[in-house]
Amino acid sequence: MTIRIKQLPETERPYEKMELYGEKMLSNAELLAIIIKSGTKENTSVELANKVLSLLDDNSESNLLQSLQEISMEEFQKIKGIGKVKAIQLKAVCELARRMALPVNKRTIKVKSSEDVANLLMEELRFEKVEYVKLLLLNAKNVIVRIVDISKGGMNSAVVEPKEVLQEAIRAGIPKIILVHNHPSGDSTPSTADIEMTKRMYSAADILGIQLLDHIVIGNGCYTSIFSAERIVEN
Repeated sequence: MTIRIKQLPETERPYEKMELYGEKMLSNAELLAIIIKSGTKENTSVELANKVLSLLDDNSESNLLQSLQEISMEEFQKIKGIGKVKAIQLKAVCELARRMALPVNKRTIKVKSSEDVANLLMEELRFEKVEYVKLLLLNAKNVIVRIVDISKGGMNSAVVEPKEVLQEAIRAGIPKIILVHNHPSGDSTPSTADIEMTKRMYSAADILGIQLLDHIVIGNGCYTSIFSAERIVEN
């Protein structure tokens, strides 16, 4: 016989436990149970939450919850007791969490290192299943003026032409740029194509008086600065 949430001591019910002890005292399953709200005849909301967590890859990085963003509504609904409404609620929470990880105001960020850029875009790009290319437009003091989405590709590559990238910088009257793209594989090691494209981009930008400061590849919790890893600027 399934024990209902209401049959548990108040200190073990997710809602009451949060009220008494605060959200940090709740397990991942208990926090998800609050989102799921109600259980079924067969399972409590906490048991449903544990079934949701069982969809995650036990072999992935330490923060398993981030992998929830990769689970589709259809996959959530394969769990008996998770219907369309609960699946929508779960996806909405995942998207809110992703957006909360982004900086509040990118325009006030001054880039001092490749790590600054990686930290800025890591949570946005690390779990994407296709390649995205972003262009950071910086002023003379290395403050980010705008971030532009340049290209969206497939699993292995995104096509980027120097003309397309540099037009954005010319229109905005920007003196400095940084390229960023992700590798859906999670490995941030630059490909030969990445390196060659970076060299072409640097040469084309230099002719126009625009400084390409770096090209950063984002992986799953890791990044590589192509400028640090490869000899882009020829002496």
